[in-house]
Amino acid sequence: MHGILVQSPLPEGLDEARAFARIDPAKDVDGFHPESVGQLVLNRPGLRSCTPAGVIELLDHYEIPLEGKEVVVVGRSNIVGKPVALLALHRNATVTIVHSRTRDLPSVTRRAEVLIVAIGRPKFVTADMVAPGAVVIDVGINRTDAGMVGDVDYEPVREIASAITPVPGGIGPMTIAMLLSNTLQAARASV
Repeated sequence: MHGILVQSPLPEGLDEARAFARIDPAKDVDGFHPESVGQLVLNRPGLRSCTPAGVIELLDHYEIPLEGKEVVVVGRSNIVGKPVALLALHRNATVTIVHSRTRDLPSVTRRAEVLIVAIGRPKFVTADMVAPGAVVIDVGINRTDAGMVGDVDYEPVREIASAITPVPGGIGPMTIAMLLSNTLQAARASV
């Protein structure tokens, strides 16, 4: 066995942080162990959190460089917001993290050349919050009565963005691909 992941959220009464910490860091294919997070912070090689790694891989694939760009991350979770901000920072982007309590949030998001949204609220980011020509990465997956939607109001935003990821079918498959990549990396390191 080369990889272990904790399917979260865990049932009530189980401590998620404690579960992550009990995984062997060499098998932490989710990239959530404190040692994995430390390697990310220090920009050292290691297993990276899958969704943030998928965001970066997608940007690389479409040759969207981050160096020198203003990147705004909407959301500050340990699973997506903070790690993707660090990955962008390691690519020499100027990074701002905003959240639900940021004052005048639209004025900050409109500065973004690359807007990464992972706040967990359906259609939270609207067209008036996005600069024309921005690249918009929607990490959100929200089940609503109307079906699955992202954290970005897709149709109006796609009219002004230069590129935008759909939900479903955007970052979700990238997360799975990075999980497989991490598993392969862990298997190779174990030999």
